[in-house]
Amino acid sequence: MAANKNALIRYKTIDQCLRNKYRQWTLDDLIDACSDALYEYEGKDVYVSKRTVQLDIQTMRSDKLGYNAPIEVYKRKYYRYTEEDYSIMNIPVTDKDVKVMNEAIQILREFKDFSLFKEMDGVLQRLEDSVYSSQENRRSIIHLDKNEQLKGLEYIDVIYEAIQHKKVIEVSYKSFKARSESTMIVHPQLLKEFNNRWFVLALSKSKYTTLALDRMLGITIKDDITYEDNEVQGDSYYKDVVGVTVSENVRAQKVTFRVDRKNAPYVSTKPFHASQREIKKTEDGTIFEIQVQHNFELERLILGFGDSIEVLKPNHLRKRIYHKLRIALSQYEDKE
Repeated sequence: MAANKNALIRYKTIDQCLRNKYRQWTLDDLIDACSDALYEYEGKDVYVSKRTVQLDIQTMRSDKLGYNAPIEVYKRKYYRYTEEDYSIMNIPVTDKDVKVMNEAIQILREFKDFSLFKEMDGVLQRLEDSVYSSQENRRSIIHLDKNEQLKGLEYIDVIYEAIQHKKVIEVSYKSFKARSESTMIVHPQLLKEFNNRWFVLALSKSKYTTLALDRMLGITIKDDITYEDNEVQGDSYYKDVVGVTVSENVRAQKVTFRVDRKNAPYVSTKPFHASQREIKKTEDGTIFEIQVQHNFELERLILGFGDSIEVLKPNHLRKRIYHKLRIALSQYEDKE
């Protein structure tokens, strides 16, 4: 991101130079101007290389960023625009650009209730005014599923900043199973969203624990405790599970299940897990296999498919699902 930002500063600086018709611009002049601009905007006291500015000019001339800038060299050493009124700042926004920005705005607007995005309100408003200025239909055509009544969203900012600035937090917490709240000191590592709920993966006494934000009652920053950073990578930490429950010493195992013909296409297009693969098709459905840990979220996912799914292996998971379905069935049996 920083590299892209520096490049944009250089493009804008070169553009400003070439628009100034009262001066002749050599390559060295453009290099000096770009170096000065980076120092002014970014506080970076660096000298931009000759090759960097040459590549910038090449990029501006090309269609790579849509500039197609008419830059020419005259008298073998000076640079200028061949079109008097040209500027990269005057590039018209295409219908495709408007469509892409429109969709991006609508998606960002769906997160308006999250305090992390509140500072973007002004930016989004200005972008909306610009993008929609020539459009009559401002109806949102993208809707993301979200829980308007979800508790704990006010803690996202605090936890995010604690992770960012490597701070330990004290959490007042009451799980669904607990009769009363408890207090714990944790080292937050990662924020995780799953099934419209937010969780934080944290270290507690050097062991991982997962806390739901909607069960938190309060958070206090503990500046007097040294933060322990495990530099958790979410993709690798959660790679063997469905959901958020990870067991430290449990290996992922193959889970084989059959889905009936009517529902198999849904499972094919929206896999249970990234490891999912199709084993074979049968007369009454399709057999799939995934490589995951057995956890609560996996059971809930399977049970959600009701009579359209059958767990084939492993046997202990098959028995557990059978047991839960027996209990569910008993809830509907007549009790006279």
